[in-house]
Amino acid sequence: MLEQLGTIHPLLPPGVGLLALVAGAVITDLIVKQVLVRAVRAFAQRSSITWDDALVKNNVFGRLVQVVPALIVFVGVPFVLGLPEGGTQLIRNVAMGYMVLMLTLALTATLSAANTIYAASPIAKERPLKGFVQLVQIVVWIIGSVLIVATVLDRSPLLLLSGFGAMTAILLLVFKDTILSLVASVQLTAQDMVRVGDWIEMAQFGADGDVVDVQLHTVKVQNWDKTITTIPTHRLITDSFKNWRGMSQSGARRIKRAIFIDVSSIRFQTQDEVNHFTRFALLRDYVKNKEQELADYNAGLATEVDAEVNRRRLTNVGTFRAYAYNYLKNHPRIHKDMTLMVRQLSPGPEGLPLEIYCFTSTTEWAVYEDIQSNIFDHLLAIVPEFGLCLYQKPAGSDLANLK
Repeated sequence: MLEQLGTIHPLLPPGVGLLALVAGAVITDLIVKQVLVRAVRAFAQRSSITWDDALVKNNVFGRLVQVVPALIVFVGVPFVLGLPEGGTQLIRNVAMGYMVLMLTLALTATLSAANTIYAASPIAKERPLKGFVQLVQIVVWIIGSVLIVATVLDRSPLLLLSGFGAMTAILLLVFKDTILSLVASVQLTAQDMVRVGDWIEMAQFGADGDVVDVQLHTVKVQNWDKTITTIPTHRLITDSFKNWRGMSQSGARRIKRAIFIDVSSIRFQTQDEVNHFTRFALLRDYVKNKEQELADYNAGLATEVDAEVNRRRLTNVGTFRAYAYNYLKNHPRIHKDMTLMVRQLSPGPEGLPLEIYCFTSTTEWAVYEDIQSNIFDHLLAIVPEFGLCLYQKPAGSDLANLK
């Protein structure tokens, strides 16, 4: 029959043969997709293991079955009657190139599936591999591209690779960011600088939130307002940033805030005031021990012991500082095993700063803010009990009352 078609036109026999070959490849592709791929997906859904779900999700099997129709064309095209040898070789080369392309896609999809499986493990947060997987995928694509071009052109891959020597400078320029990101990814992972879930702060990029993804080229940070900031990976090496992981792991968060005292309100205390403070449960032991200490000191003065200027006496600011310290020490939400102090800083234009330095027993933001506010609510309200005044710049109402 094909010989009779050849008498009508010489191109009819190879044309009919190619159409039949393509039709067979298409029908085989549909059968494989409808039967084999669906069966694999159904099995993956019913199985209790999770790695097969990752393979199905990344369409690994769908990529692999694409090789079947190309393989049919590659094997069957030499049997097409009347097709020139050059045309046969070209079609076989294209079919082989297509198979290499599908295998490359399947391999990169397998790597993505492997990363998905690894990301579900507990160690993935400490040692993310997504950047390395992306690097391997780039290498696979480079090798696959060389093999595809070499196959279609029917040339040796080594011949194509030999021409890359002259293109080294261009390749370095093109892949500059990739190379920088590769080095940065290795350093970030080796030095454990950033993990998924870390709270980082990088002011130059407006980033202040949790790391949600670490890739080869970028690190994604979800800010507290739910916006996403993308940071080039190599900038985490070249620029400085703050990582709050240590705070999260310690289970405590620092309070570091000062109360500014008006210096003009600082004075010595009278004996009546000292007796008044013995009624404070938090100051009772302090006043007793301090009075004994001052009495021993004053008793040792050789001369002029009766002169007030020569004697040591309690001050209202010192007593308030002791009260604030004891208040924090007895607070149920303050971490007792970490630094706790109330320190006096250098006086300045805004008065005398009394800095509260301690750690809460929680890292939860809202709870931390509530604890801090409650502490300062109490301390600010009790300041007048010590005869002290808080420093505050004049407001509009203050200026209006001036006469």
